[in-house]
This record gives sequence, structure tokens and C-alpha cells, in this order.
Amino acid sequence: MNKTALFIMILVLISCFSCKKHTNVKPVNTKKISLSYSKNILNYRVTPKDSMDKSGLMFSDQGAWFAYSFPDSINASSGFSGPFLMTQQNGIWSSVMFSELNIRDVIWSEHKTTAYNSHLEQTFANKDLELKQKLVFASGHSALINSTLTNKSDKAIKLIYNWENQQLLTKTLSLESSENKITVHSSKSNAIGHIVFPDETKITSTDSSYSTINQQLYLKPKTSKEIVISQTFIFPEYSWEDEQKTIAAISFDTILSRRNAEKEDQLESLIEARKLQFQDNKYAEVLAKAHLTLQNNWRIPAGEIKHEGLFPSYHYKWFNGFWSWDSWKHAVGLSYYDTELAKKQMRLMFEFQNEDGFVADCVYRDTSIEDHNYRDTKPPLSAWAVAKIYEKDKDSDFVKELYPKLKKYHYWWYQKRDHDQDGLCEYGSTDGSLVAAKWESGMDNAIRFDNSKILKNQEGAYSLDQESVDLNAYLYAEKIYLEKLAKAIQKEEDAKQYLTEAELLKKRIQEQFYDTVDGWFYDTNLDGTTFIKGEGSEGWTALWVNVATQEQAETVKNKMMNPQKFYTKIPFQTMSADHPKFDPLKGYWRGPNWLDQAYFGVKGLRNYGFNKEADQATIQILDGAEGLLEKGKAIRENYHPITGQGLHAQNFSWSAAHIIMLLIKE
Repeated sequence: MNKTALFIMILVLISCFSCKKHTNVKPVNTKKISLSYSKNILNYRVTPKDSMDKSGLMFSDQGAWFAYSFPDSINASSGFSGPFLMTQQNGIWSSVMFSELNIRDVIWSEHKTTAYNSHLEQTFANKDLELKQKLVFASGHSALINSTLTNKSDKAIKLIYNWENQQLLTKTLSLESSENKITVHSSKSNAIGHIVFPDETKITSTDSSYSTINQQLYLKPKTSKEIVISQTFIFPEYSWEDEQKTIAAISFDTILSRRNAEKEDQLESLIEARKLQFQDNKYAEVLAKAHLTLQNNWRIPAGEIKHEGLFPSYHYKWFNGFWSWDSWKHAVGLSYYDTELAKKQMRLMFEFQNEDGFVADCVYRDTSIEDHNYRDTKPPLSAWAVAKIYEKDKDSDFVKELYPKLKKYHYWWYQKRDHDQDGLCEYGSTDGSLVAAKWESGMDNAIRFDNSKILKNQEGAYSLDQESVDLNAYLYAEKIYLEKLAKAIQKEEDAKQYLTEAELLKKRIQEQFYDTVDGWFYDTNLDGTTFIKGEGSEGWTALWVNVATQEQAETVKNKMMNPQKFYTKIPFQTMSADHPKFDPLKGYWRGPNWLDQAYFGVKGLRNYGFNKEADQATIQILDGAEGLLEKGKAIRENYHPITGQGLHAQNFSWSAAHIIMLLIKE
């Protein structure tokens, strides 16, 4: 052996030894580990009984205003339920199945459905033939459906197939056909549907039904055939011609691979960031469910809406809009895995800011269905949201863009909602109505407002006759977050002003709103001389914003951990369980557990070093809430704190956002 060969052999041996020695070097992992936690995390099986049927769940992605489910029977036709159209009214089913694949003389003996955050897939099979259908969103306008027929037998199979729609469920839709395309018109929406089949497809139609001409397919043994169709529902702000070109230029497999990678990355960023004490797989799965809940409520700009954002819940007919404090909370949840969408959510609401700084309560795509609500705003949490987004991506340009709006909104409270000009604010309304003033708190019928009255501050500005502890705590937090944002964009004088104001406000909150006898924070009358009694979740807001003293936090913590009061099956509900007006089934804010308030309570405990209690409460919240840690069940708007029963709307976005906040390291 020559010297060169010997030298090479020695290098190889050293290299091999080194490979064995360095066991911390990980091989490239091509498996979709995080995405696997989302498998069937929500149950999408439903066959709608009528156009308004919201008994089942629906899947959407990319901000689309339409969604799908699986047929719920083993004898189901081959296709996906829907689409469910949020492009018109408050959401309707267009059809039980708009694109049904019929294969003559074939009877399926098996029907299996599988859903991931990335796509839906289902398999129909008998001993000789298998049909696998996958649905993925190519964009916020279009979904692609891939149908793969596989001959499992040892003999050639001749198939005759066609596509058709099942009966339209609403007379507001009408159809027309041309070549291989169906166009869907609506009398209730300016969005137009386009169903595109392979080029060779021929169609006959009426204004309510269509059917493609039968086609023949010869499948050799152990071979497959793919058929891809697209379904588009697009608003006139967007170009159908451009969308059509985009769809034609990309393959189904490419889109599916893109969605898989996108969801894998997002879920990994959540699952890998869990607090160490929540490493059990059930917490990974509930994070996947939270992610999917936010995804299903995501909408692209259309009509009055100029930026992307999230519904509170597509599932409840009156929640097909965008609320301000919901938006602030959604943005914080989104910031952990999608800062760009979080920014768009913030921009959406600030498009509806008045010159004086006021931000609308809620806004809608189509004001012929429901008007924007300018009668009130919502609690000030916007600087919190922007600061949390900035923590994740350090985008100072975004801070510069939003900062003037945040500052104007912050000081609007002192200009329009401080009746006695004492530096402590009140909830109120723009139209002088008491009900809108209660809405402004976000806690509409909380018992602390039972005897409230409305007072006029100036034209278009009214206050309740009480100063609220949570409102002023939020304003304290906003000053702290505005100080951080001001520093990020070199506004040092502003930063100093916020800190000075915050210190003064902190002392006022500690002195005026804390009852030393009860050991609890309450609202007071305008003079600050009388507490408005009734222990509610507003009492621990001071802990969430870090404004209480340690001694005050200790007494609040003791009541929070009392099983007779707040430490129920699902801890930290909106009012104490021993209060005579406690009524979770009839009182929207009189007893149910809202996960935003529960989160504020848990985080408040952590702020003061009560981490054992915070961990214990987090586990009990997630374990106690009906279906939360189960596959299939939706995340609810709120929960019964004693029984754990899920209450009100399903698929609730801020509940999902606060589950993320409960489990993720901050």
C-alpha cells in the first residue's frame, strides 16, 4: 500500500470514529412530527340538513371566506360537504355536496376521514377499488380537490364516472356553465364562484343544478388515475383571471407540500416553546387545536375590511365580524407563530380609528347585514398586542406605523372617558346609551354594572358613574408597553412621560380600588369613596398588569385559590361562586369561565411568584373544560366553572389564543 492510500484510510477511520463519538449530532428529520399532533384534532363530519345548519364544524385555510366538512355517513357520496359560504349572509351551506364524484355501479364498503391543520383527506374503498380524495386551500380564494382512483385488483377495471351537485340549499345562488366550468352567482353577495374541471370535461346545467357528461376510465391492475378540480369563491376586489392562471401553473402536490411545511413550521414554533411543566402530548394536541381554531376563523380583506383578521367564531351567526379587544387578544396569540398575520389583525381595527383616537367596537365586511358599531370601543389592550409582536420579530417599522395610533387611542380615554378629570377613567358610550357603556367594558352584564347610571362628559362622550379597576389597570399596562415601544423607535421623551404617568396611576390603583377589609380589588364610585362590591375577575387584573403590592397580591391569591370562590372545576371564572347572583347558565358574565380572564388570573399569580398555584390552576383549567383535551371537540366561547360544560359559541378565537398564552414560555 502506498503512502497516499494509507493516509486516506487513516482519515476515513478517524472520520468514522468521530461519527460514532459525537452522538449529539442529529440526522435530518423529514417526518412531520408537529403536524401529526393535529391529526383529527377537530371532527369535521357533518352533512348539513339545511343552509343554516351549524351543527357541525368546518375547515378553511389561507383566510378563505368558505369552508368544507366531510360527509358523515359510510354510505356517503364521494366528495366534501359544502362549501359553507361566509361570502354571504351570516354563513350558509351552498349545497350538501357541490362537487360529487359519481362512479357507476361502484358500492363502497369503507369510508375513512382524516383531517390535519394543512388539509382534509378521505378514503372510500371496496375489495377492488380505492378512491382517495384530498382537499387543500391554494389561496384565500381557491381550494383544490384531488381524487385518486386506484385499481387494487389483478384485473383491469373499466369505470364510468361524472360530477354533479347535490341540491342547492338556498335560492340565493344560481348556476351557469360554459365548457368545463361552472359559475356560481349570488343575489346576496358580490363574490362569484368558479368550479373548474379538467379540460376534457363537458357540462350540462340549469340555474340550480349541473352534471358533467359521463367519462370512461380504464385502470390497469395496480395503477392509479388522478383528477383535480378547483373551487374558487372570489370577491370583485381580486382578479379571477389572475387566480385562474395561478391555479393552472402549479400542481396539487406542490400546494399540499407547501401547506404541510407551513403548518409544520407554525406548530413546531408553538409546541417547542411550551413551558417545561407542560411537555405532555396532550398539551401539544391542544395547541394544535388552538392553532386550527384561529386558522378556521381567519379571513382575507373584502368589502369594508382592508386587512386580514380573525372572526371571534364562524360558528355563531352574529360573530362574523371583527371586534377590537378580540383583535388585540388574537394578535398576541398569533404572535407566537405568525407575526405577519398578527400585524394585519392590528391594522384591521386601526383602519376604523376616528380622528380623536376612538377605535370602533366591531366592524364587518358587509354593512348591509350589520352596521359597524361606533357606539362604544373596547378595553385598551392594543399596545400590549403590538409590544408582544415586537418582542418576537423586532420590526421597528411596524412599531413606527402603529405607534401614533396607539398613542392617540391611549389619550382618547383621558379626553373622553374621565368624567371628573381626576386621572381615573370610566367605561362609557358615544351615544349616551347605558347598554353600550356596559358593552365597552367587554363584560356586558357583569354584576358591577347592575346599578350603573350614565353621565354626559361632552357631546358624543358619556361615562358610567363609576371608575373601573380593570380599565385603569389596562391603562397602566398600556403606559408600560407604550414606554417600551417609544424606546424602540427612539422617542425618549415620550418614554419618560409614560413612566411618570404609570407611577402615579399605580399608586392611585393601589389606594382607591383595593379594599383592605375584603382583600380584593373593586370598582368604586366616581369619588372613590364607595366600593361596588361583588368579587369578580376584574379583581385580579391588577395582578396581571403588575400594579398590586405583594401584600395585596397575597390576599387576592388566597381568594382565587379558595374552592368556595374561584378555585372551581375550571378555576378563575368571572365571578365568585358563593355570590347569590352567580348563574353560569343564564349569566353571560355572571359566572362562566372565559379563558381570557382565566389567563389573566394565572399570569397574575406568576407575576407575584405564585408559580405552584399558577401551574396547578393551568392544569385544572385545561383538564376541567369539557372536550378541551379531547380530539374532535371544539374550543368554546366559555365554560361552566362547576360542571365544565362548554357554553355558547364553538370555535372561539380568543379562547384559543389564551390557551396558547397559558402554555407557551413568555
